Amino acid sequence: MSGVGKGITVASIGKLIQARGFSVNLVKIDPYLNVDAGTMNPTEHGEVFVLDSGLECDQDMGNYERFLDHPLGPENYMTSGMVYQAVIERERRLGYHGKFVEAIPHVRDEIASRIKRAAKAALSEVSVVEIGGTIGDFQNALFIEAARVMHLEHPEDVVFVMVSYLPVPATIGEMKTRPTQHAVRALNSYGIQPQIIIARSVGAMDQKRKEKLAIWCNVRPEHIISAPDIKSIYEVPLNFERDGLPDNLLKLLRLKSKKTDMKDWRAMVKRLAEAKEEVRIAVIGKYFKTGDFVLADVYISVIEALRHAAGALGKKLIIDWLDAGDYENDGKKLSDLDAYAGIVVPGGFGERGVEGKIRVIRYAREKRIPFLGLCYGMQLAVIEFARHVAGFRGAHTTEVNPKTKYPVIDVMPDQKTKLARDDYGGTMRLGAYPAWIKEGTLAHVAYGRSQISERHRHRYEVNPRFIETLTQKGLVFSATSPDGRLQEIAELPPAIHPFFLGSQFHPEFKSSPLKPHPLFLAFLRAAIKTPSAKRGSARPRPL
Repeated sequence: MSGVGKGITVASIGKLIQARGFSVNLVKIDPYLNVDAGTMNPTEHGEVFVLDSGLECDQDMGNYERFLDHPLGPENYMTSGMVYQAVIERERRLGYHGKFVEAIPHVRDEIASRIKRAAKAALSEVSVVEIGGTIGDFQNALFIEAARVMHLEHPEDVVFVMVSYLPVPATIGEMKTRPTQHAVRALNSYGIQPQIIIARSVGAMDQKRKEKLAIWCNVRPEHIISAPDIKSIYEVPLNFERDGLPDNLLKLLRLKSKKTDMKDWRAMVKRLAEAKEEVRIAVIGKYFKTGDFVLADVYISVIEALRHAAGALGKKLIIDWLDAGDYENDGKKLSDLDAYAGIVVPGGFGERGVEGKIRVIRYAREKRIPFLGLCYGMQLAVIEFARHVAGFRGAHTTEVNPKTKYPVIDVMPDQKTKLARDDYGGTMRLGAYPAWIKEGTLAHVAYGRSQISERHRHRYEVNPRFIETLTQKGLVFSATSPDGRLQEIAELPPAIHPFFLGSQFHPEFKSSPLKPHPLFLAFLRAAIKTPSAKRGSARPRPL
């Protein structure tokens, strides 16, 4: 089922095999008909992750990159929409030489071909492929069929791992194996027998239930891996290692370990677990609420980037989710922000919550609370400065107010034609772009170099018409595109504010637990230095 932990399982398997000396490639299959994840609603699908190539994809790709600590290519992501589009385009080009084009074999073979191409492009020795969805879903049947045929053709090279949830009903207090037994039988109906079962549950699985599950599911007891709930996702590979998963996988694949190197990973997990001193951060967003629940997955890369930095600094991160809408009409609530060592305003789109975010940004600027703005957060920081420091009353982004007298944030000219046609797919500046950083700035100190490459996902930019005036009033544009046309980072000098910085790009997409992103490190260093007497006196109610 969704959210059971398939993505973290794949990332962990990839990490463990990588640590044993093999080049690893991780592939995510989404059964959606969307061609990519760019137009999906974040409150339903979670965060849209962006690769260097500009491909918008599922958030699991972010976990893959964070665990492997290297970027993945566009070949590593696949949706039903991509597959069907490729088959139809080939048919239009007479690529099937007039044959009937059918789901089997043509769509199935396109899926298998894409998996093989991804491995070839990555020059990998082992590929780990995640098929999204739940066993029995109509949407993923063709992907499972492709996997079956790949195993039929290469039985020694393909291993099936099933992730299944074992409930422990509160009124009974006993771990139930029957749902997993039925799941295995459903998978058997596709012609597939899992060789390893990852048993997800609230607690560890005992030997008795491993043996019971082994008999009923036709899986060896040592191939049933306990996966209990844990505090940090980065502990998962270590739990799998203790239960023998990597050794069992390599044995099934007839591979011998070249080495075993998890030293840095273990040290990182230990730092996270042993951190005692808290640093409390407020994330001001608008995509948290989904019915009566909170969907933190919308900002998962931001959360993980903050955790990476906190762990590197030996601090225990506490995040409160605050709804931007709560600050639009209630000025008294702003004082609640004094409880925080730092404030993050992440990316987003649209009008809802904008004025609340702007009021929060102004409070952070005037009260000298460390502030980090990401993408839309940077744009709103420029708007706030334009309104309340530069005197551009009513300044705004044309995304929200197309008729504003002071459009300090405006759409890129080459995208206006597409937007006029309501063609929103592929209208953004996407993927990795280079930027140059000015020496002597916060950004330059954080990065320690003058040239960087960061990932983008936006349509709007700082309007060049207002840059000179904003600069004269004290706002520093510390990083630009190589030609100087696009403003990549805006900040205030340290003499004015301890840390006030916004990036047009998404630095969270390039952070990993072993290599925290420089901007998040710099932000948390400033937050840690925030006078403790001023922070923690009030605790607003988190969502």
